[in-house]
Amino acid sequence: MGFKRLSIGTRGSKLALWQSEWVKVKLEEAYPGLNVELVRIKTTGDKILDSPLSKIGGKGLFVKEIEDALFSGRIDLAVHSMKDVPVQLPPGLVLCCYPKREEVRDALVARNNMKLHELPWGAKLGTSSLRRAAQILHLRPDLQVQSLRGNVDTRLRKLDEGQYDAIILAAAGLKRLGLEHRISQYLEPDEVLPAIGQGALGLEVREDDKEMIESLSFLNHVATELAVKAERAFLRKLEGGCQVPIAAYATVHNHTLNLTGMVAELDGSRLVKGSLEGPTEDPELTGTRLAEELLERGADEILKKVYEDMR
Repeated sequence: MGFKRLSIGTRGSKLALWQSEWVKVKLEEAYPGLNVELVRIKTTGDKILDSPLSKIGGKGLFVKEIEDALFSGRIDLAVHSMKDVPVQLPPGLVLCCYPKREEVRDALVARNNMKLHELPWGAKLGTSSLRRAAQILHLRPDLQVQSLRGNVDTRLRKLDEGQYDAIILAAAGLKRLGLEHRISQYLEPDEVLPAIGQGALGLEVREDDKEMIESLSFLNHVATELAVKAERAFLRKLEGGCQVPIAAYATVHNHTLNLTGMVAELDGSRLVKGSLEGPTEDPELTGTRLAEELLERGADEILKKVYEDMR
């Protein structure tokens, strides 16, 4: 590495800082003498906390300002939660590295440590995700699913204050913050599919910064990269944003990629789900083909209705 200093752009939440600090430590260990600085950047999604994400525009809410800083040269590298990254990147920027994926499952955090099936009839469940809401309502249509925004600490505080009977968070975030003990139940992917890229980080850089791309390559985890690319291709084909009830989860075994995807109505009343196997050589093809299969089975009608309901 020919440079002695570099700047990482990150959101200012405790979880985002943990993730960026992890990358900083790995880089400084790999390149003795390198000085890595974290630059906190407030994104649109961080500034607007009183509206559901789906109401303020679903794409790029947590990345645009960070990408602007990359373009301007204020930072050299951005660390993102992959579930926040739109499937179309701005020309000139690339995702060059996918560190090994963390826990992918969603987690239920409930008062009195209740499981999903133990929640009382009509219980209030908080989530900011239409994907989570639709799948939970498919399983428990009696629940009152209500919007919940804020960082992890804020959401847990609202639960503890009694504003909700239960909330759903990404298990990866709780584990990274040392809050695994708060988890009442892990929601398995066969019941609640995770978000596209959930549990995975993505490192974004300027496309022409070849030295940076090469310097970060040691952090890339191939199986994570293949899985995330398949999931994102699935989302891209469906033309879905981060705030649409679309989910997918891919795993890699030897030279085979297994992908499961889902599209649901907002109230969970209808859900189209399917799985597909494909070679690891072309993960995007598997993602695209599964999306085409679900569209043929009625996902196109569901998405049309979802977008109409969200207007």
